[in-house]
Amino acid sequence: MATPTGAAAGASARLPVWLLVPAAIGAALLVLPFVALLAQLDWASVPAAITSPEALQALGLSLTTATAATIVCLLLGVPLAVVIARAHRRLAAVLRTFTTLPLILPPLVGGIALLALLGRQSVLGGMLAEVGVHIPFTTPAVVIAQTFVAMPFLVISVEGSLRTRGTAYEAVAATLGARPFTVFRRVTLPLVAPGLLAGTVLCFARALGEFGATALFAGNAAGVTRTMPLAIYTAFNGAGVGEDTAIALSLLLILVAIAVLALMRGWRADAVR
Repeated sequence: MATPTGAAAGASARLPVWLLVPAAIGAALLVLPFVALLAQLDWASVPAAITSPEALQALGLSLTTATAATIVCLLLGVPLAVVIARAHRRLAAVLRTFTTLPLILPPLVGGIALLALLGRQSVLGGMLAEVGVHIPFTTPAVVIAQTFVAMPFLVISVEGSLRTRGTAYEAVAATLGARPFTVFRRVTLPLVAPGLLAGTVLCFARALGEFGATALFAGNAAGVTRTMPLAIYTAFNGAGVGEDTAIALSLLLILVAIAVLALMRGWRADAVR
């Protein structure tokens, strides 16, 4: 069968005109809220709003906890991704289902689930309380909540890379006498490096923007659990930082998201090359 070339290819790629209307509406629905946010922003007050003590406190806490959550996700999520990718089909399906649940369920449900596991009225939480360990409504609770909602992004990304690469190189390394840990460190990780890096960035960005599970499980205490999303929520409820600071922090989160997407696009382009 001959393939279309030149003008014929351009004609065959032409889209139906009626698609342009819903496409334009969809694009407007996604873009106009951000345009409205930028229009409402008092640009002259942005430096003072972002550098206010309350904003810097929330920003510092967010960056610290998101970094800690990302490290925990790497330590736990990468092994989990390897197990899912190499497990039997049925076991992998079960593990994948529970791994992706935080992506589907509302974050508030995650916060309730974490309270049911580690709250003072739970079995495990009561045991920890007896030895003087109280997790809910503390900074570690923020890290746990962020890890809970962000880890699926890392696991899914790494597992996809592992399945795409297959096991041929690992089998060759094992045949040559490499120990399992050496194979994992010298063969598996380098092969999935692009997926691992992409998943790490997405994991950090998701942890940075986490709100629902953190609010229920960690609370909203200034300097302890009030991250940037919670500071924005607090401002628009008439307490804490001002509204200008809330909008400025919103802009900052948008810029972080755009930077993440730009990095992801760059890695994909390098992968194509």
